Amino acid sequence: MFEQVQQQLQKHGYMARCGQIVDASLVQAPVQRNKRDEADTVKEGTMPLTWKPHKRAQKDVDACWTKKHAKSHFGYKLHASVDKRYKLIRKIAVTNAAVADTTVFEALLDPSNTSKAVYADRGYPSAERESALEQAGWHVHIQRRGHATKGISAAQKRRNRRIATPRARVEHVFGALAQMGGKLVRCLGIVRATFALHLKAASYNLKRLVFLKERGLPPF
Repeated sequence: MFEQVQQQLQKHGYMARCGQIVDASLVQAPVQRNKRDEADTVKEGTMPLTWKPHKRAQKDVDACWTKKHAKSHFGYKLHASVDKRYKLIRKIAVTNAAVADTTVFEALLDPSNTSKAVYADRGYPSAERESALEQAGWHVHIQRRGHATKGISAAQKRRNRRIATPRARVEHVFGALAQMGGKLVRCLGIVRATFALHLKAASYNLKRLVFLKERGLPPF
């Protein structure tokens, strides 16, 4: 369905333009209350032998814990690529919350975008990545990140500020998804979570398409 909505966007002339913004957002899932030994077994990718079928059906063994800004979160992570001009979601991926944002970065790149500009925040910098992207013809705009022993230069701070404005457009998309319940899934398992989040992304794109047409924003 998500891909069919993409075809509808193309049919109405709203092609991916002006570059793309890659980012990720945590999606909360029902917290699992497991004993320590049960949690250790789940981390190994299996289920405790003591769990009966009805209990197994109520346990989410795919969601994971992670920390962000010193706060613990349990669930999944929605990774998305949004085109800069129309703020439409062009590609998404769903992982457990513990997966690093950088893991699926390349998989989210949309080669159909009319611009080769790619924007991302401080969670994605990598000299190897940027070199490979530039060799492939991409125009990389990834914010720089300082380290504990070395901060960033004044020039890098100015560069980060220049990137911040266009990159912030993706936050509007995640905010809209949150209003649609996109920051929460009530189902169990990554297959169902992936299905639910794809539906929400498709719904967002349809709502956005209606908005663009009602506001008379031409597809160019």
